[in-house]
Amino acid sequence: MTVTDPGLRSLRVEVLGPQHDRSHFASGVEVLDRYFQTHIGQDARKNIAAPFVLVLPDGTVAGYYTLSATALHLADLPAETARKLPRYPLVPATLLGRLAVDKRYHGHGYGGYLLADALRRCLRSEIASFAVIVDAYDDNARRFYEAMSFLALPDTPRKLFRPLADIARLFQESGA
Repeated sequence: MTVTDPGLRSLRVEVLGPQHDRSHFASGVEVLDRYFQTHIGQDARKNIAAPFVLVLPDGTVAGYYTLSATALHLADLPAETARKLPRYPLVPATLLGRLAVDKRYHGHGYGGYLLADALRRCLRSEIASFAVIVDAYDDNARRFYEAMSFLALPDTPRKLFRPLADIARLFQESGA
């Protein structure tokens, strides 16, 4: 992960709260912006998604992501991966449901920063999860996740996964 912001140490990711201004957020992807501006609070209150925001030193929200519990059908995984798992019909996973960076901050590495924060939270969870799942909104998002070593599910190329065991090794090797 490369972050080009010189104030990296002053960035923080926190749980979305009423103090965060969502009204001016614009990632350039209308569905992600509308969700953040109008629906994310409702999903948080109903425990549908846990939203987190990247906050700049001046309090501006530069990006966000959501995490939720989900499951994968064992048959949807690549055969090589499924062979190594118990024969349960469903495998527990964590859904990284949405991830967006305000277009004013594109190119600063904040997407990778948010993804790393999300993956750390998944690793620290006390709830069992085999993998982190993402549904890439478009081909640009798919390429972003593929560059981060996510693997496409065989029958749904915009649905990608990365096993938590792989993520744990990544953080161990990087010392993070």
